[in-house]
Amino acid sequence: MAGTGPQKYPGASTAYFYQNRYGGDIQEVNVVVLHTTEGRTLPDYGGGGSAPNLTAVPDFAAQKLRWYQHFDIDRSSRALVNLAGGVQTNTNNVCQVELVGTCDPATHTKWGSSQHIYWPQAPDWALAEVAAFLRWMNANHGVPLTGPSKWPAYPASYGNGSGQRMTGTQWNAFKGVCGHMHVTENDHGDPGAIDFPKLIALATGDTIEEDPMAGITKQDIYDAVWKTDQLTAPADAPDVKTNPTWQAQSTLRDIQTRVRAMQVAEAGQSAAIAKLAQLIGSGIDTAQVVTAVQQAISDAVVKVSVDVTSSKES
Repeated sequence: MAGTGPQKYPGASTAYFYQNRYGGDIQEVNVVVLHTTEGRTLPDYGGGGSAPNLTAVPDFAAQKLRWYQHFDIDRSSRALVNLAGGVQTNTNNVCQVELVGTCDPATHTKWGSSQHIYWPQAPDWALAEVAAFLRWMNANHGVPLTGPSKWPAYPASYGNGSGQRMTGTQWNAFKGVCGHMHVTENDHGDPGAIDFPKLIALATGDTIEEDPMAGITKQDIYDAVWKTDQLTAPADAPDVKTNPTWQAQSTLRDIQTRVRAMQVAEAGQSAAIAKLAQLIGSGIDTAQVVTAVQQAISDAVVKVSVDVTSSKES
């Protein structure tokens, strides 16, 4: 039996209900089509002549979507093009939702700081509100929480520029959630690159592992490591008074220099100790021991210095 299940979305206003003017066809919904209004307020839809089933208007202060219902869930609405002689669109078991805002990056830039939702970068609360509606549609009308894999960005999504548009046969067989950009016989590109995987994950209660490095550039890493993360200069640095903080790169170079100096000193000490042990056992007098030790230290320091320089140059 068509038209089963609850026909009004809980909490939705019926202040702009057009079903009494445009009766529509009774159907058994198994598809939700998402649109964007490309505006910042609730449209009048020409008195309902091009209205969807519902419109979601952002309330930025409350961080919620205010829902307006124009037709029952299982009643055909009027937001899709339906060409003569082809398949059916508005009447093909479809519930349509208009999301107030834009999917067009040029419009987003033009609107600037004026409050609006750019749906490809929608805030989490807005996606959560749409997801709650989809979850309700799944629970009460059996609409599958699945959809097309391609959600290209506008304007490539206009027409069929990204190959996302369904054929008539595919459209007739489709059940789930799609965008205006996917519907056959139509050319609009909304809702663009809305984050569909995240939307469905919110609707199903699944989680998406986010890449902690997503959006971080090489320049960001360079700035964080070499510019932002400054360290206190060593107390014995020649310019400590005029340059009290060092970048990490300078600190690493200083550590490297000190370590190499320690290697040189340690080599000299080891050579001296070895020579002392050798001479003490041989009965050579003190003056000869001192001379021999000094020579051993000098030889060791020269050798290590040459090794360090060669290593640095390579």
